[in-house]
This record gives sequence, C-alpha cells and structure tokens, in this order.
Amino acid sequence: MSDTVVIDLGLDRGEPETYGSPSRSAFPDWFPAALLAVLVLVTASASAPPVKSPIREVFSVQIGPADAYAMTDGGQLLAQTFGLLSSYDLGTGRTLWEAGQSTPAYRLRLGGGLVLMRPWNAGTSDPGTTAVSVADGVSRWTRAGQVVTVAGSPTLLAVTPRRSQSGAGRRVEGPIQAVDPMTGQTRWTVPVPASAVLTGLPGPGDSGTRMLLVHDDRTMEVRDLITGEQLVHRQVPPADYDPANPAVVDGLILLRHPGNPGMEISAYDPETLRNLWTMPAEGSYDIQECGALACLSGPDGMRAIDPRTGDVRWQQPGWRGLQQFGAMYVAYGSPEHTSALGLMDPDTGALQVDLTGWRPVTGSGFGEHLLVTRSLEPGSRTMVAVARPGERRPRLLTDLPTGTGDCQSATSRLVCRTMYGRLVVWAYNLKG
Repeated sequence: MSDTVVIDLGLDRGEPETYGSPSRSAFPDWFPAALLAVLVLVTASASAPPVKSPIREVFSVQIGPADAYAMTDGGQLLAQTFGLLSSYDLGTGRTLWEAGQSTPAYRLRLGGGLVLMRPWNAGTSDPGTTAVSVADGVSRWTRAGQVVTVAGSPTLLAVTPRRSQSGAGRRVEGPIQAVDPMTGQTRWTVPVPASAVLTGLPGPGDSGTRMLLVHDDRTMEVRDLITGEQLVHRQVPPADYDPANPAVVDGLILLRHPGNPGMEISAYDPETLRNLWTMPAEGSYDIQECGALACLSGPDGMRAIDPRTGDVRWQQPGWRGLQQFGAMYVAYGSPEHTSALGLMDPDTGALQVDLTGWRPVTGSGFGEHLLVTRSLEPGSRTMVAVARPGERRPRLLTDLPTGTGDCQSATSRLVCRTMYGRLVVWAYNLKG
C-alpha cells in the first residue's frame, strides 16, 4: 500500500481545460471565502513596498558621560570627547574639524560665531573662557572671567556671575566688559559697584538689542550694547532683583516689588523708564513672557495680563509654569517644569495638545512641531512622539533603545546619549 498523499484539486488531477482568463473567477465556486481573504492579504503584503520607518540612525560618536555637546543653526554637531572638541555635519556625520585637546568644559555655549568654553573647575580660581571658531575650529582667544551672550545681539560680555537663591543666571558683580569676538580684547567697560541684574532689552525699530541693568542701589539703567553708552536711568522700588526679576515682556519692563500693603507689579516704558502702571501681585511669584502677554504664576495658578495695561486676559488655576520652544509654549503643573500639561495657545490659555506624561525635547529647529519623549518605567525603552497644534495627542514615531536620554533636537534631527558612551544622531520624517 502506497504512503503517497494525494490532494484532490477537483479536475481529475489533470490539466485544466484552458489556461485562458476565466469568465467569473480564478477560483472554483466551492473555494472557501475565508481562505480567499487570507490569500489576498498575503499577496498584497508581498507586493506592497516595505513601510519606511519615520526615524533612522544617521551616525554616532563616542562621548563621555559628562562631556558637553551642542548643535548650531548651521547644521553642525559640536561634541567635546574627553577634551577633544570636534565638529560634525548633522546631515552626513562627516567630521568637519577637530580643535585639539583642551580641559573639558562644563557646557558649550555659542555666540558671535564662536564656541565659548569654560573649563570644569573645582577650586576657587577663575578658569577663564576660551573661544573657538565655529567655522574652522581655530582657537581665537582665552581671557579671564565668564563670557556670556545677550539674546538678539552679537555682543559678547565678560562678567563675574553672582549666585543667588534663584541660581547663577543673570546676576553679576564687578565690571561688565564688552568683548571683541575676533581678538578677545575689551571694547568698553561699565562699572558695577556691588551687584546687578543684567538682561537684554529690545530697542525701537532697527536699533537692535540694548542692555538693561538694575543695580543693588535701586538704579535701573538702559545702555547701548555697541558703545556701552548710558541711554536712560531712574530709581525704582526696592526688590530682590533676582535673575527672573525684572522680566522683559513684549519690549516692556515688569518688576515685582514690595508695595502697600503687599507685593506689587509695575511696568516701565523701555525708552524713558517711565512707570506705566502698578497693580497688586495677588500671590504671583514669577513673571514670564508668553507670546505678547505676561504670564504671572504662583501657588494659586497662572494668569496672563496685557503688559501695556495690566488687564487680565485669561486664568488657569492648575498651571504653575511654562517653557518656550521656538514659537510654541508648554504649560506645566509644577514650577520645576517636571509635569508637562500640554502645548498652549498663549493668546487664550487653551491647551492645544495634551502632553501628560511626556517630556519636551530641548534644542532648536522646532518649526510647527515639538518632539517629546516618555519612559514608562525606569530602565525601559524611551518612546519618541511629535506634538503638533491641531492634533489632540502626540503622534508616536518610534521607540529608542534602552538607556537612551539627554536628548536635543535640531531641524529633522534628534540627538541623544546612550548608556554605552555614544552620542547618536537620528533623522526623523514627519510626512505620512
């Protein structure tokens, strides 16, 4: 007896009568509908092009756990690996230049076409600041003090930061010196007898950014950043003058200070420093710019006011802080920015995208979207998603390998550290 198994195909195990096109169906009438559906799915899957991942690795470089990195608006990745500063093309990963060995820096700051590096220093001596050209990696100069940038201006300032309860931010002590980006030489000096808060102040028309100083002796002054000339000054109420006070909102100066009977907020004209209005602070501790409005936050929530009149535009009791990412703003439920609530419309205070459980990625090149990450539990894979106004929730892009963190974004690029001592650059595509 034969062991051969024969499957009857219904045509007497011979050839069909014709190989031409059937009049009704390529399958006999008895062919099960379910099996037909499976074959159609298999055939379609086999013929369809493979689905492209919205994110792909472009390149990676070795980096230490405490090494600094930064990205430029011109598409460069700058990374200092064990003291060696290198520049890479974000598009291809090609090495553009290497600047040679130096003492590792706390972070890489950019300004005036330079990388400004201030070495780690555990002692009390001043480690100084070294400037390296972003274009070719050539060391330009080294000078004493910390050299800082002013948003909206190419001017570099050498200052001595003074730590306050709010951090080392904008509070300085001793003279302020303007630095020539090419030579590192001092262009002009402004004396600061004790300490002062320093910030940028937009000038009228095309006059550029100016320097706003509030001294401990209650003198508020505005100076030209090109010449150092004092343009206007006046006495203001006593206040803590910390790194966030005063705040500049839509070109106006807002100062939180003691009043009668409680804390007050006053607005000043940037040209004349004339007092425009004064109103009760009503429990608000922080003043931040949110679009054209000033957002005041404290234990009772956040409210937005018109900086020109003090009129309240909207209120959100559950909000305690916000951060700006390009033209977008994220509202938080804590002043430490640890619990993101969502992308917000600064004009109305409405939440546009729910970001509960997500962490915004810092960087540049945000455009009309914001990258966010989320880890479900410690040591788990990190999810990456994109948040865009008009979509109620972030849209998932992919999962990143376990141990990935400390991410920054640039135009169509995501850069993160890994637990294996690598800095990985991914390209992401939001189409489709």
